[in-house]
Amino acid sequence: MARGPKKHLKRLAAPSHWMLDKMGGTWAPRPSQGPHKLRECLPLIILLRNRLKYALTRREVQSIVMQRLIKVDGKVRTDVNYPAGFMDVVSIEKTKEVFRLLYDTKGRFYLKKIDAEQEQFKLGKVRRIETGSKGIPFVVTHDGRTFRYPDPLIQVNDTVKIDLKAGKIVDFVKFDVGNLAMITGGRNLGRVGVVEHREKHAGSFDVVHIRDAAGHTFATRLSNVFIIGKGNVPMVTLPNRKGVKASILDELAHRQKNNPNYNGTGAPATAVVQAV
Repeated sequence: MARGPKKHLKRLAAPSHWMLDKMGGTWAPRPSQGPHKLRECLPLIILLRNRLKYALTRREVQSIVMQRLIKVDGKVRTDVNYPAGFMDVVSIEKTKEVFRLLYDTKGRFYLKKIDAEQEQFKLGKVRRIETGSKGIPFVVTHDGRTFRYPDPLIQVNDTVKIDLKAGKIVDFVKFDVGNLAMITGGRNLGRVGVVEHREKHAGSFDVVHIRDAAGHTFATRLSNVFIIGKGNVPMVTLPNRKGVKASILDELAHRQKNNPNYNGTGAPATAVVQAV
């Protein structure tokens, strides 16, 4: 019988999008309590060691963060297991690099380099609108932020633009047909497209139909849709493929274009010729 919160995480039970090798040990870093869920976050240790390759071991990551060199959303974080998540802005003082955490079309976190202007804000999806004590209205975003006295036009599922320095809402985008959205859950995770239609199902999950830039249409639950722009114009810089999911043949053509010797198998092209 469990007595208290779990403090360990085995490597085989870790989220697959962390891409930890199976034989690299028994344990994986367990994210600390924070603004993002365990299976929807990327701990700083994996971000610095496995993605950016700025460290080889946990001890090296510890020495980096304890020098107060890593900021998440403008605040210094010294916990190696701090859970960074979707739309978070990670800045590294020594290298003068700033990244925004987005998803690629394979459901993995993508560290997109951004400029100084993009560094000043992040987007947040409105999860709840409630009235607190003394009748004070407030909204709660997907990353656990609370804002009092929001604009009365803001509703659940809308997206707010948050000034990280002031900690205030400076703009918002309605959840409307024709606006640009990124999918943050389900099988279409990471895809970007324009909202075409919303099906309402009383007592069940509302379904939203999306059309991407390549003309492909797909459907997902309303809870997975995150509005990122008015019309076709995104408010944040998107990953290289702009959220368009490539087919297997498109992937093969893209790899062959970058590497003429790539033949779709694990063996070199010369080895395949000799085998034939």
